[in-house]
Amino acid sequence: MTGSVHVSILTFPDAERLVVDFLKNRAELTGSVVDNKPPAGFDGTQKAVLVSRVGGAWVDDRHLDQPLLDLEVYGPDKSTAHGISLAARACVLELTGTSYGGAVVTDVAEADGPRWLPDYNRPAGNRYLSTVRISIRPE
Repeated sequence: MTGSVHVSILTFPDAERLVVDFLKNRAELTGSVVDNKPPAGFDGTQKAVLVSRVGGAWVDDRHLDQPLLDLEVYGPDKSTAHGISLAARACVLELTGTSYGGAVVTDVAEADGPRWLPDYNRPAGNRYLSTVRISIRPE
C-alpha cells in the first residue's frame, strides 16, 4: 500500500514575549522596564516588570496552550512596586482577543494576585509577584 501521511506541526508563540510586547508600550507602565530578563546592572530598585513562563500545558482536545506566567514587579520602594504591580495586573487582564505570532489569546485568568515577596538575591529591591494563566489558540 502506498499513500501519504499529512502531519501538521504546531507552532507555539512565545508567551513571555507576547506579554512583554503587549505591556512595554502601555502608558500605565511608562518609566518601567518591561522584559523577560532584568536589564544590565539590575539591583531590584529600578521600576521593572519581568515576565517569566513558569508552567502551564497544551490542552489537546481544546487546541489551547495555557501557559502560567509570573510577573515580577520591582520598584525603588514598596509603594511604588505595589502601584506598578496593580497597573501591570490591570493591563494583562486586557490581553483577551490579542493576536500574536499566528495565535490569539482567548482568555486570561489570574492564578495568584500581587503579593509582596522580597527578593533575597537583590536585598535593596522591592518586589511584588503575581501569576496569570493565559489561553492561546494557534490560528
